[in-house]
Amino acid sequence: MSNRQIFLADIPQGKLGHEHFVIREADRPCPAEGEVLLRTLYISLDAASRAWMQGATYRAGLKVGDLMAGMALAEVVESRSSQLAVGDLVFAETGWQIFAAVPAGNLVKLPRIEPLTHLISVYGVPGLTAYFGSLECGRLKAGQTVVISAAAGAVGSIAGQIARIKGCRTVGIAGGAVKCDLITRKFGFDASIDYKAGNIVDNLRAECPDGIDVYFDNTGGDILEACLFNMARYGRIVCCGAVSQYDRSASGAGPQGVPGMVIIRSLTLQGFLLSDFLDQQERAIADLKGWVDSGQLTVREEVIDGFDRLPAALVGLLEGENIGKRMVRVA
Repeated sequence: MSNRQIFLADIPQGKLGHEHFVIREADRPCPAEGEVLLRTLYISLDAASRAWMQGATYRAGLKVGDLMAGMALAEVVESRSSQLAVGDLVFAETGWQIFAAVPAGNLVKLPRIEPLTHLISVYGVPGLTAYFGSLECGRLKAGQTVVISAAAGAVGSIAGQIARIKGCRTVGIAGGAVKCDLITRKFGFDASIDYKAGNIVDNLRAECPDGIDVYFDNTGGDILEACLFNMARYGRIVCCGAVSQYDRSASGAGPQGVPGMVIIRSLTLQGFLLSDFLDQQERAIADLKGWVDSGQLTVREEVIDGFDRLPAALVGLLEGENIGKRMVRVA
């Protein structure tokens, strides 16, 4: 069988478009000793993919001609390692291709939890990011006011529900009436703010009259600035992502009021990577599964069919189309 692959044809100077990708056919790779051949089942779509095109982040930057980077839930179809057998499931850096030969030593066998898509969403990177960002960095306390940006997204929708489970008052920021209705009606947020309508600073002040105790930031930019000026004393800002900055030609001047507001209100800003907490992954998944099984945590996923639709699916994600975790079903 041949291998279908998607490469980065050009580095976008502004918004990402379909023209920045090219699809090619190649021979299916053969695993070397110690490797496994993986067939991708679902490829995860993440806003950070756009940041990789701008240079090195927590991983090397992408260059013109590179295989598009990405993580996937994949199945072992051939093994030359005693660590994994044919049929095992793994979550791996495969890139955007149907088959990938990967060293088995870098992989961990996953349980066959139904639906399998939950291994990418609530039990995968989004769920774990929301869990550790909220509990380890945000240090949530019952009765506090928690604000989450990109609240209808993969991480934000789960972070808001964790805050609610922990007894906090949760306010979600999202774009458009449909998303704002969804995060209160389906995800149980106490209130929502449409950043596309009205003055966000005034709306935050109305919804959070005593200030924001914890702000879970997925956007950066103007929304971070608005929250910064509405923080309560000793508030905590969890810096998780900056999706508003990824798909533009220049990052701009950044939020005003830093470090002034941080000093005046004795704020804590903490960034983190999921890898900082992976030694606690088992506990996190047990908690998340318990909340899902009990009905306390609702999981929303968008599954798009067709390998060739990956570029369009990523472009749409960056434009804010998605609700919950977006992925592409390859097989």
